[in-house]
Amino acid sequence: MEVCQFPNCIGVVDGKHIRIIKPQGTGSEFFNYKKYFSIILMAIAEAQYRFVAANIGAYAGLKDSMVFKNSYMGRSLYNRQLDFSPPQLLPATDAPSMPFVLVANEAFQMCENFLKPYSSLVLNFKKRTFNYRLTRVQRMVECTFRLLVAK
Repeated sequence: MEVCQFPNCIGVVDGKHIRIIKPQGTGSEFFNYKKYFSIILMAIAEAQYRFVAANIGAYAGLKDSMVFKNSYMGRSLYNRQLDFSPPQLLPATDAPSMPFVLVANEAFQMCENFLKPYSSLVLNFKKRTFNYRLTRVQRMVECTFRLLVAK
């Protein structure tokens, strides 16, 4: 809430291609759409630029949403096995309690504790504001990846 004005968010999910030398005896499973060999680092990052969970080593030819769905993190989320805090009221509202969530881009499958932006086809002011704030939150994981690569 303090960093991105997005309450009840515990992290952001995204994937990053990590360049590798082609492993011997492999075909194209490590060759990605960017035209180089890589593995995928799938991670959940929080607002202080720290990873809270990661899955490393998925084939580069897979989409981020499939890597996440097949990872321990994704299976745990979609099977409701992650231990989220109980729902809480949003700040300065008297609306019903809202669950804690992870956020991701539009490629991921939504569920109770997983949010993604509204489709950009027809957006009113409230939906545009939501998408703007969600996008600000998503930058946290992208910046965390940049910090990792810079070290």
